[in-house]
Amino acid sequence: MASAAPASTRTETDSLGSMEIPADAYWGIHTARADANFPISKRPISVYPDLIRGLAMVKQASARANKQIGVLDAMRADLIDAAAQRVIDGEFHDQFTVGVIQGGAGTSTNMNANEVITNVALEMAGREKGDYAFLSPIDHTNRSQSTNDVYPTAIKIGLSLNLRSLLDELDLLRRSFLGKAVEFHDVLKVGRTQLQDAVPMTLGQEFHGFATTLGEDHSRLTENASLMFEINMGATAIGTGITTHVDYSRAVLKHLREISGLDLETATDLVESTSDTGAFMSFSSSLKRNAIKLSKICNDLRLLSSGPQAGLGEINLPAKQAGSSIMPGKVNPVIPEVVNQVAFSVVGADTTVTMAVEAGQLQLNAFEPVIAHSIFQSITWMRQAMWTLRVNCVDGITANEDRLGAMVGASVGVITALTPFIGYAAAAALAKTALLTNRNVADLVVEAELMSREEVTKQLSPARLSGLEAVTSAINVIPPEDMIQI
Repeated sequence: MASAAPASTRTETDSLGSMEIPADAYWGIHTARADANFPISKRPISVYPDLIRGLAMVKQASARANKQIGVLDAMRADLIDAAAQRVIDGEFHDQFTVGVIQGGAGTSTNMNANEVITNVALEMAGREKGDYAFLSPIDHTNRSQSTNDVYPTAIKIGLSLNLRSLLDELDLLRRSFLGKAVEFHDVLKVGRTQLQDAVPMTLGQEFHGFATTLGEDHSRLTENASLMFEINMGATAIGTGITTHVDYSRAVLKHLREISGLDLETATDLVESTSDTGAFMSFSSSLKRNAIKLSKICNDLRLLSSGPQAGLGEINLPAKQAGSSIMPGKVNPVIPEVVNQVAFSVVGADTTVTMAVEAGQLQLNAFEPVIAHSIFQSITWMRQAMWTLRVNCVDGITANEDRLGAMVGASVGVITALTPFIGYAAAAALAKTALLTNRNVADLVVEAELMSREEVTKQLSPARLSGLEAVTSAINVIPPEDMIQI
């Protein structure tokens, strides 16, 4: 007689009734209801692996704390602990199916984590998935917890983990610009203010400036990351700690610090911490700052490479793809352009976070799901944007040295370097003449017998023009009564 085929579903029940759940699913009825209720983004929370790891770390720390203080037996606590570790290690992430945008202040996310970790633990114990009489997602895996302390804590841990990779990529990009600063150290060019010709500088100085500003952003992001270290575990529903043992908060903090490796601290006022989401707004703002400054750098790269014939054409960006379906040979600055668009998105996400923080009411902010999604997306997109900018653009930039040299030679801005020697009025008169006649400034100064060719050459050297070598002395300024002859 043939054996019966295994059941394709299992029945789970909650306060609203019963549902059939796929027998092989590690998620359960609460996740199923959320999947049906929130078909909004079509993006599951698993698109942010560090958020899933943060959730699993909280569940693992809680299991250890509950075991330590004696509110959960060792057998069940150890099963939850082991199952959570497997999720931390990257297993079962595909079972975290609820959408990133959801109602309920993150309850669906917390329940998704409870169900997956519980069913993994049941399987490890040789039990059937859904055998909640033996191990319950709520009574055991969620013991001493509420969504209102689990969810924000998991977000903060996840963001802290995610930020590490962003900071690593940001530093690599900074180093790439710094490498170009060394490569272009002696390449003289015309500086510009308000898109008009200014005084000379080197291309190396320009790229060094890019590197410096990215280094400053690295410091600001690192500082703001510390805002994520204050957590509210033990607060449960509204911060009063209802349903928790008096020793739970200290115990769970201890284990969560060990598990995450983060310098976490429990908030001094759990009621305030449970309702306030200002730390997320400050953190998002630092991401926006970085995005805006990176976008400005990309604007400069597009301007400097514009042309190549009818624009500035000072640098060459690597050609990455054909730029037009109608104009043969056209190549566009597609890498800086995509980074610009990421920056626009980060700015929009920051506005979303700001509005969501403001919309919190009384003892809870119900809009943490969109806060989490907005910030995780910004970090993810920024990290990828930095990678493609570095690998597909900055590392391959070259200088058009002949064009740069010609523009410096024809620029009246170099006369500024001679004002300590011939005076402002004489320099202004010569600048006007150079513009009208298209003559070389150095030649005009020598012809006017204001300086010798040797002196002019010395003062207009790349080191002097770019400020790399200080001016140490000056010749006599031409008397005012003689300026009319210039």
